[in-house]
Amino acid sequence: MRCRLCSPSLPSRESDVAENPAIPPNSTNFRPVWAEIDLDAIRWNAGQLAVRAKPAELLAVVKADGYGHGAVEVARAALAGGATWLGVALVEEGIALRSAGVDAPLLMMSEPPVDAAATVVRERITPVVYTRLGIEALSKAVTEAGLTKPFPVHLKVDTGMHRVGCVPADATDLARYIASQDSLDLEGLMTHLAVADEPDHPATDEQLACFDDVRAKLASAGFNPPIVHAANSAALLGNRPRYDLVRCGIALYGIPPAEGLSGGLVLRPAMALKVRAAFVKEMDAGERISYGLRYPLDGRGRVATLPVGYADGVPRRLGEVGGEVLARGRRRAIAGTITMDQLMVDRCDDVEAGEEFVLIGTQGSEEISAMEWAFRLGTIAYEVVCGISSRVPRRYIGVGAR
Repeated sequence: MRCRLCSPSLPSRESDVAENPAIPPNSTNFRPVWAEIDLDAIRWNAGQLAVRAKPAELLAVVKADGYGHGAVEVARAALAGGATWLGVALVEEGIALRSAGVDAPLLMMSEPPVDAAATVVRERITPVVYTRLGIEALSKAVTEAGLTKPFPVHLKVDTGMHRVGCVPADATDLARYIASQDSLDLEGLMTHLAVADEPDHPATDEQLACFDDVRAKLASAGFNPPIVHAANSAALLGNRPRYDLVRCGIALYGIPPAEGLSGGLVLRPAMALKVRAAFVKEMDAGERISYGLRYPLDGRGRVATLPVGYADGVPRRLGEVGGEVLARGRRRAIAGTITMDQLMVDRCDDVEAGEEFVLIGTQGSEEISAMEWAFRLGTIAYEVVCGISSRVPRRYIGVGAR
């Protein structure tokens, strides 16, 4: 057996990274797979949306790790672009932003668990409320924290989404209950629209009419929260009422909430998914590829293996529904079933190992978008970008990238 330490054929890690084109430079990850996140695109999109939202302010939704783009980096870019608020779904997401030094107003868009109330108060996460139990827990936490100013909360009303929120008939009583707590301030009133991505659907008008009725009843009872909000990305781009705050998620990442729903804005996709070919082999016509051997080659040619699979967020059946990738600016067919860590690509006669393939993004004049994946798979682009797993390193480009 040859000695590993003295064998001239075994390069060091440094030289391996420097000389092997299959390993991205300046990387501590050895798999040549990465999601490239364009922070300039996030900043641009936030600026476009902030202008469109006026006179309302823009809340940038950065839950789910910024829809898979990286919450902290997206938050900073969105704030630089014109957002004034940030939105999260979990207490833990708020903690991560605060721990990173993000100091902007932060809205948790569902009521926090009772046992998290003290943390919410300590981290200055503005909570949404819709139950007496949640209100009681927050009031107690504020009192125990010894705060001298009332802590802001936003009351959420279920006008038809039927996910979370109080029923409209209970909104005034809950507002009174909040007002009875000296430690709390009813800063906001909100709802969530279920079908704003279908601009002609009558349910949106019905929800907004219900919401305005709740507002009127609260006003007649003496409650006028200074921040009223209902619009998401789809509602903003579809010219629905802005009120005082607009909560934009998917549009912030450069993806329209529905096909053709851009509101005339030019949004820039912020995520690209890239990989370098790990292996290229010559195969005969009729050979079958991957699990199940369901993909036969129609002629002799070269097939590339890419070290990325469904554990990374590339759906197992993407090849079965016509999924493609880009190499040398041309579309190439995914060959057979995608496996956990790898996928194969047909028609790669002009491609060598180590070359860059694009799964999502642009190369030359061609583009494969998250919307294209969603269309092929019968899902939505939100699921595509959120599904790119944490084992795929994120590389940031643009101003503010580190």
